[in-house]
Amino acid sequence: MIGTWVNMGTVLAGGLVGWALGARVPSRVRDGATVGVGLATVVLGLRLALGTGDVLVLMLSVILGGAVGAALRLGERLERGTRRVEGLFRGRPLAEGFLAASLLFCVGPMALLGAIQDGLYGDWSLLAAKSVLDGISALTLAAALGPGVLLSLVVILVYQGGVTWGAILLSSRLAGFSADAPMAVELSAAGGAVVLALGISLLRLRDLKAADLLPALALAPLFVWLLSLV
Repeated sequence: MIGTWVNMGTVLAGGLVGWALGARVPSRVRDGATVGVGLATVVLGLRLALGTGDVLVLMLSVILGGAVGAALRLGERLERGTRRVEGLFRGRPLAEGFLAASLLFCVGPMALLGAIQDGLYGDWSLLAAKSVLDGISALTLAAALGPGVLLSLVVILVYQGGVTWGAILLSSRLAGFSADAPMAVELSAAGGAVVLALGISLLRLRDLKAADLLPALALAPLFVWLLSLV
């Protein structure tokens, strides 16, 4: 799990520096940075979503995932949870920074494949490269969106660390897993749709409640598996 610890370290360092800088930057500059983060998020989401190998799987996972998330009120639960922590940060909004950072750091092939490689072979080189990118992103996000970015450390630990331990336990079955595996491709594409929704929300074009779409990340690999049985 060395790769996950390194990743968390760079995010922590970048987030702390960005948070410290953001407090000294005029609000108009932070607003401009937020627009930049939103545009970059939209581009990333589009790139990931367009990588789908089966549009039907992408559509079904996003539509049904959105329905499930709305029924479970995931977005509302997330906001209520972060409000309880906001008092520790002098009332600063946390939900937006937390969601943006968590999705950007954990959605995508580098997080999944890097964690699997770390678990299977002890090779955390992919996570090391991701760590550098995440550290820079954390600095930018924290400067624009505040300390909520630091809460994404919990998600990184649970998600990447969980995948790494899962890879250790299932090493015999995951030995041939790669970025070209259909499940990995569709998981990444569904994640791209969620990230795209987040980018649109950051740009204040429309509040799409990206958290409500999170079940799509579980449904996409499930649909790929079901279709393989047909």
